[in-house]
Formats: sequence, C-alpha cells, structure tokens
Amino acid sequence: MAPEDVALKEAALIYLDRTGGLHRFISDCRRYNDSKQCHAVYRFIIYVNPADLTELDASLGNCVLHQPIRATYLFQSVCFTSIKTLSLVPQLETENQVNVVLKLTHLPSLPNYSLDLCQFPRGYQLLRYYTVEGVVIALTTVTKYTQGARFLCSESNCPFSTGFRYIRVHIVGATESATVRNDFTCTLCDSALKEDVKFRVLGDKQLVEIIDAAALGVIKGSQVNKSCSRYQSFTVFLRDELPNRMNMGDRYYVTGIPTHVYSGSQLTLCMEANSIQPWLSSDPPVINDNFKYLLSITMSSPWRFTAVLADIFAAQIVPPGTYNTLKLSLLLNLVQTCNNGKQSLEHLDLLIGTSDPVTVDRLLIYSLNLLPFGVRHLPSYELFATVSKDEHGTGTAKVQAGSALLAKGGICYIGDIHSLKKEAFKLLQTVLETRSITVFISGKKFGEDVDQQMSFPIQCNFWALADANMHLKKAGQQEDAVIGSVDVSSVPANLADGFGLMIYCNESSNYNSPVHLILHKLNEAMHQSKPLYPTLQQFTTQDYEEFLAFARNQEAALTMKAERLIQGYYTASRRVRTDPVHGSKISPIALKTLMSLSEAHAKLSLRHKILEQDAVIAILLYEISTTARHGASVLCVAPNAVFPFDQYDEHSLNQRDIYLTQFHQQLVQFCSTYAPGMSVLFAEE
Repeated sequence: MAPEDVALKEAALIYLDRTGGLHRFISDCRRYNDSKQCHAVYRFIIYVNPADLTELDASLGNCVLHQPIRATYLFQSVCFTSIKTLSLVPQLETENQVNVVLKLTHLPSLPNYSLDLCQFPRGYQLLRYYTVEGVVIALTTVTKYTQGARFLCSESNCPFSTGFRYIRVHIVGATESATVRNDFTCTLCDSALKEDVKFRVLGDKQLVEIIDAAALGVIKGSQVNKSCSRYQSFTVFLRDELPNRMNMGDRYYVTGIPTHVYSGSQLTLCMEANSIQPWLSSDPPVINDNFKYLLSITMSSPWRFTAVLADIFAAQIVPPGTYNTLKLSLLLNLVQTCNNGKQSLEHLDLLIGTSDPVTVDRLLIYSLNLLPFGVRHLPSYELFATVSKDEHGTGTAKVQAGSALLAKGGICYIGDIHSLKKEAFKLLQTVLETRSITVFISGKKFGEDVDQQMSFPIQCNFWALADANMHLKKAGQQEDAVIGSVDVSSVPANLADGFGLMIYCNESSNYNSPVHLILHKLNEAMHQSKPLYPTLQQFTTQDYEEFLAFARNQEAALTMKAERLIQGYYTASRRVRTDPVHGSKISPIALKTLMSLSEAHAKLSLRHKILEQDAVIAILLYEISTTARHGASVLCVAPNAVFPFDQYDEHSLNQRDIYLTQFHQQLVQFCSTYAPGMSVLFAEE
C-alpha cells in the first residue's frame, strides 16, 4: 500500500470521528448485526462536507472532489478496517462486501464545478462531480437495478466456489450488464463464475430528463434569441434514496458525476445523481422608485393604484385605456401564481372572448413573458402528458411533460380553445375540476406484470382565447346593450364554468373605441424605433416583471368584513341565479375564485390585509363574467363596471371611486335582501 494512501485513510478516519460520521457508521453496523442475516453486500452512506474535509486535509478533499471512485475505495477500506477492529459485523468476511456511498453536501461555488447544459466540457476530467441546473421535463417509472451480487466459481474443488471472494457492486456509469452477466471467470482456475441469485441485492432506479431553464423562454412564445442557442435535454439517473424526489415541471440543482451510457450503437452523456436540491431564487425582488411614487400619490383610494397600473400596462401592445378590464384581470392572474416553491391558495383561470384575437393574443403573450414559468401551448404540443418507451435501453415507460406540467407555478396559455384536439378538450374540463392528471401505463407494452397509473398535480393557471368572429355571437341583443349575455354554445357549459373568469372584450364596442387602437397600430408600424408613449417609458417591462415578483411574495390576510361580503354575495347570487330545472348557475368554484381575486387585488395593491374594497373589485369582475355567461341579475352590472370612465385625470379617478362606493352600497343591500342570514354591514351603518 502506498504511503500516500495510508495518510489519506488516516485523514478519512479522523474526519469521520470529528464529524460524527463514525458514530452513524457504527449505528448502521449494529442494525446489520441485529438482523442476524448474512448479506452479500453491506451498504453504508457517508455524508461528506467538502469544505470541512478540505480544511482538515487538502489532499483528501481534492481526492473526493476530483477522483470520486478512488475516494470511495479509501473510505471503503477505512470502514472495513473499523468493522474488523471493533467486531461490528461478525458475519462480514471480505472488504468487497462493504459498499460505501459518499454523499456530498455541496460543491464549491466555482465555475469549474457547474456544468452548462448547452455547452458540455467533454473529455477533460469528466469523471468527477459537477452541478447542473434544470427543469424536469420527463421521468420514468421506478424500476429495480442490481445494487450488488455474489458470484461463485463453478468448479466445486476450487476454494472460491464458496465464500464471498467475488462480489460485484454498481459503480457510477455502469450498466446492468456490467454488474451482472454470465461471462465472468475465476482468477484462480479460470472456470466460469455463476451468480448466487439468493444473495442479489436490488435497489430503486429512476431516469429523469431535465433541460436548461432558459429553454422555457422559447416555449413562452417570445422571440428566440438571435444567438440561436440549442437546448437539449439531459438524462439524470436517480438511484436508491433519490427516486421520486424530483417532480415534473420543478427546477432543481443536481450534483453528480457525468457518465457515458451506451444504448445500442449510440453514446449518450448522462449523469449519476449524488444529491438533489430544489431551486430557489437568490435575489429578492425589488420595486422601482417610479412604482413607489405612483403608490404614494394614489394612497387616498384603495382602488386607484391598481386602476392606474392596469391603464398603463402593456403600452407596447395596446394604447393606455384600452382593454382595461382584461388588463386588470391579467395582472391579478399574474400575481396569483407560485413563487419560490410556494403554492398559491387558489387557482385563477381566464377565458377571454374577443373580436380582435390578434391584438389580444399579443397582449397575452406579452403578459406571459413577465413570469419565470409560463408556456404558450401550440397545437403540435401535448397539453398534459404522453407516455413512450425510454430510449436508454431500460425498456421502461417514460412520461413526457406537456405544456400544463411545464408551466408549473405559472400560466399555461392555451391559445384558441377550439384549436385543442377532441381528447384534450374533454380532458381539460376534468383537469379544471380535479387539478390533476392521471397517466395510464400498460404493463404488457412496457414489460411489466401489471398495469400502472401515475398521477401528477396540475399547478398552473390556464388562459384560453375564444375568437368572437368564429365562435361567439351576441345573444339577440344590440352591441351597446348594458346588460347582455354572450352566446358561448361552442364552448361546453361545464368547460366554460371551469374557468374562474370569462372576460368578453370587443374593440368596436362603445366601451372600447377602436380609434385609439387603430392609431396605435398605425404609429407602431410607421415609427418602429420610437416610443409610442414617451411619458410611460419610466415603467419598463422589466420594472413590471420585478414589481409582479414582489407582489407575488406578499402575504395578505383575509379580514372578517371582506369574508362576510364575499360569502354574502355568493349566497345571494346562488339564490338569485337558480333555475328550477338546472339548479343554480353559480359554479361551485365561485367562492374560491372570489377569494382568490380578492387576495390578488390586495397583493397587487401591496397591502397585507384583504379589505372590503378588494372584495368589491373581485365581485365586480366575477359578476361581469357571470353576466356574460348567463345574463344579468338584479345587480345590473355593466360590462365596463370596473372602469366606467376614461382615466384621463384625477377627476375621472374621483368619479370612479364614487361609482365603486355606490356599487359597494348596492352590493350590501343586495346581500341583506337575498342573503339575510349573512351579517354584512356597510361602514356608514
């Protein structure tokens, strides 16, 4: 044995003793000893902090980071010596039976330890630890692999026909055939080796495909970067404790060793995972000073700040003051998404009917790009999930994420809802109700004894567009009617009710004059390099992106008054909108939608409490949506009720405040009349 190896083993023993690893190792040995069962392989997990190890012994720390297989053998020798010296496992015979797995707590925060999924460092010191960052886009079912096996010499007179001389364990990058096959020979007599099957040790294995998070920018519908980067998926092998630790659509840091895996005649670069950490945004979001100033000058009213935000939002796409109800709904939807792994309380889905699908589509794609996670679904994509056979030679079933699963924590923009295939159309209705998707895996097709099912939660909001020129018609009423329903017979009623909100916007109606939109488009075409609205340049797209990220992180507590107002409206509306034959027209998810809208408005207003005024906006939006589906109620809410006046100056904002206050009084009266059991009182009372 080389003197250098002796020094490294001494350092390894000292490290285990100082960090408590030796105590954990002895506890694991006692569990093996208590079982009184003879094993071919005894597996031990040793946790290593590279920083602490390098501080103790730089040579050993460097060995663990850059020569992981050699480091494993060093710790294996230390563990075997400890077992024999302390008589921890009497039934253990040879060092080959000790299977040591080193688990790294982290890697140094240096560029050479990160592996770019777009630019692989091929050839130079590949067989060492790297960290990759990516989003899960596919995963296989959990299967078994051979963790360790015992072989015996087939010649009965050979000394190696008994005992534990020939032990084979899985090492990084090895395939199943490298661990177990029938062409091994005895080193003593050159006879064939045969496996003692009853001593085979099995472990769990799962394959996961990840892709660079920057690739999500391509499927948002935004313009592809001029550099034309190529994004390719990367396969990660999860073994033993790691399977089922990664979820579809989530983003992770994976530490492991890149390996070359042969599948037939093809060579693929993969990674054996050593540890997994969920991705967390490191930089806390901040608010631009211009938004802070805007908030300070609109503090006199709980409605003004969000009104101005919606009015000037997406000025690059539509002129200020156009489609304000839709823009406010989009902002509320963007706020009510997940951030940093937090789960939104309620989902908020949006169905939009319009006679100007091109402009509204541009507006939706622009809004989608303000989120870290968002997907523009295309008809050629799969909406939820597909099942195929894994191409790495395992023969197992692989589930590929569709648009909805990739949009986890964000928004899946479906586009024209009628572009969906018939199967996806029906499945969407079920998903909106259950918020999960179940994939059936045929056992016969994928070499399993029984059929399997895998369920995945759908944790995104849906946006869908319905072209009024093709699918929506006014239900026998004039264009300028204050109260009118929209014929959505082309969209199944259950599917339409599954969306929390339905916003109908018509650019040629009295509420949205087409003149401003036409001038905007003409100026945009003739002056492409000049800003259309110089005064709004201070509110850039990046400013809105940072503002929405900050608002999403806000916590808003529901006040008693807001809760009573929402419940009172919900109860009264169910009584008012009840059909003797079909029952109530108010969807069962209405209460959740109202709560979600109120919370979103409070967050968008940067408040930590959900006030009655937030509930008023939520109820107005929901009543507009319900009127578009089922016609007017006794509340007689106009389609432009959220923005009844053009917001040119402070006077128009004052008029809007008065209008909303009057509606608040009307709403309280409505609740007291049709839901007398709900104690809803107006402030003046």
